[in-house]
Amino acid sequence: MITVAGIAAVAMSSCSKKAAETDFKYLIDEFADLKIMKYQVPGWDNLTLQQKEYVYHLSEAAKYGRDILWAQNCSVNLDVRHALEDIIATCAGEEGKEEYDKFLVYAKRVFFSNGIHHHYSEDKFFPECSKDYFTSLLMKAGYPMESVISLTDIVYNPDLMPQRKSTNLSGDIVKESAVNFYEGVTKDEVEAYYASIVDAEDPEPVSYGLNSKLVKGDDGVIREQVYKEDGLYGAAIKKICEELCKAAEVAESDLQKEYIGLLVDYYRTGDLRTWDRYNVAWVKDTLGTVDFVNGFIEDYNDPLGRKASWEGLVNIKDIEASHRTEVISENAQWFEDNSPVDPRFKKPVVKGVSAKVINVAALAGDCYPATPIGINLPNADWIRREHGSKSVTIANITSAYAKAAEESPKNMLSEFAWSEEEIALQKQYGSITDDIHTDLHECLGHGSGQLLPGTSPNALGEYSSTLEEARADLFGLYYMADKKLVELGILPSEDAYKAQYSSYIRNGLFTQFTRVELGRKNTEAHMQNRKLIAQWCYEKGLADNVIEKKVRDGKTYFVVNDYPALRNLFGELLAEVQRIKSEGDYLAGKALVETYAIEIDPQLHKEVRERYAALNLKPYGGFVNPDIVPVKRGGKIVDYKIVYTDDYLGQMLEYGRKYATL
Repeated sequence: MITVAGIAAVAMSSCSKKAAETDFKYLIDEFADLKIMKYQVPGWDNLTLQQKEYVYHLSEAAKYGRDILWAQNCSVNLDVRHALEDIIATCAGEEGKEEYDKFLVYAKRVFFSNGIHHHYSEDKFFPECSKDYFTSLLMKAGYPMESVISLTDIVYNPDLMPQRKSTNLSGDIVKESAVNFYEGVTKDEVEAYYASIVDAEDPEPVSYGLNSKLVKGDDGVIREQVYKEDGLYGAAIKKICEELCKAAEVAESDLQKEYIGLLVDYYRTGDLRTWDRYNVAWVKDTLGTVDFVNGFIEDYNDPLGRKASWEGLVNIKDIEASHRTEVISENAQWFEDNSPVDPRFKKPVVKGVSAKVINVAALAGDCYPATPIGINLPNADWIRREHGSKSVTIANITSAYAKAAEESPKNMLSEFAWSEEEIALQKQYGSITDDIHTDLHECLGHGSGQLLPGTSPNALGEYSSTLEEARADLFGLYYMADKKLVELGILPSEDAYKAQYSSYIRNGLFTQFTRVELGRKNTEAHMQNRKLIAQWCYEKGLADNVIEKKVRDGKTYFVVNDYPALRNLFGELLAEVQRIKSEGDYLAGKALVETYAIEIDPQLHKEVRERYAALNLKPYGGFVNPDIVPVKRGGKIVDYKIVYTDDYLGQMLEYGRKYATL
């Protein structure tokens, strides 16, 4: 999965151009380090009534999973959110008062992050209003003193749950993480528990632990609490299933009805083999206009990279823009065969790579408000190997980022690019190369390569997410410079790739750390991936001056001097990361991440933060959803219309009222 935090220059899909030519305003709110945008849904009016109804129920199913993610992120998150909602309901009319406005900023940050920890850095953040004032708000909202004391401590105590996912790799990262996947167990106990039930020789290995919480009881016995209709998060899952069943009644095909039925069975039983059957059926659906993601999917938030966070997304195929990704997927075998990795780690036959460009109609769970710009699923390596995968690039989200950036008078490029030539190259090719790198990352990168027989898909443990994102990024970076892309008509010029190389190195070594507080380490998997790649290439290329650190007027720049040599370095590192994954070489993976991905140079960090602050930009972005509203005539639904909102806080409060289940 590719995230888009901090990226300003991204491409706009051709199907989005007509919508973008209106007076539609994308940027609707800014606070703290965040900007809130809205996105359009091109092609909505071209859908049939049945398709619109299908999207509607899939969207409702997605939104009913909201509380699950909040609970997974931290055990106290829902208590804090309910308190914030109660305070806001009680204090209507207080807006404009300094302390209350500071409280509102904190509340909006919590809503954005789906909890009390930063959505990206995963560090706990705090209100700027005083503790006494916060206490008075809780009392005004009618909370008893016992709850007031507890909630105030949760919110203000820096030693209480300081990180959602611990970065203290020398400690017990399970016990020290606030994320709510484990209770009363240590890292060693978790690993021993799953080692006792995982069959590494199984040709169709089950992703044990993906949909459960591991708890040690008072009797000292460790048990799984499975997420299912009559288990953990059952109330939310029941509502999800109700909406999925309604969606199945108006699905576009029998295949869609089949896999929705499997998904409902999985939610009701918690059986991960049913989850795999669902994914096998889902990946075969390449013809539908409407598609969705709904489930416990990505394991980035788990310190051990095993348990998945809940997410949902509903989308509509962008037929015109999908041509590019279809060309890439049609040539998947060529890319696999010509990869610079050891032949032992290549797939002899690439199966079922399905790629398309989509426009989202609803974001939910771990995709809301901050969302990826590209997705490749399923995650199970054996399903990718035997049945293929689906890869998508999200056009209307990248379009919204681009249009919102245009609404700002300042930009990152003019501040951090070394030369006018570099700026011109980025302006000419930056958008298209961003899109194509995303396509290659999602369409081919994640689905490339194979594990050696007997290698566990969980062998890389807590380093797996960072290394997997690095592998997919490196695949895309290596092929960005290949003449094959020009021959296929995907890139307009053999020099276009240089825009991506320059921006990737600049971001990985320097500018991405505008999003990390001073003194903190680099903790998020995607940021670690970019730092690992850029830092490794910088150090390996020092002797040949492949990448040069330059200083002008006291400002630091990173400049690519030898683009072909940088491509060779990308290929060399890709070969090593693929070897690490294919062989399950935990120690080598650990060494790469801990050497190149985590530490941030304090002087560079201070400089980049100061220069970025002067631009008055927000490093992170997220979105409100449009409302899908049934239109009735004579008591019968005759249409569904899209209604856009500019009220971020209002949508958060509405979702809290309408979709609360836990």
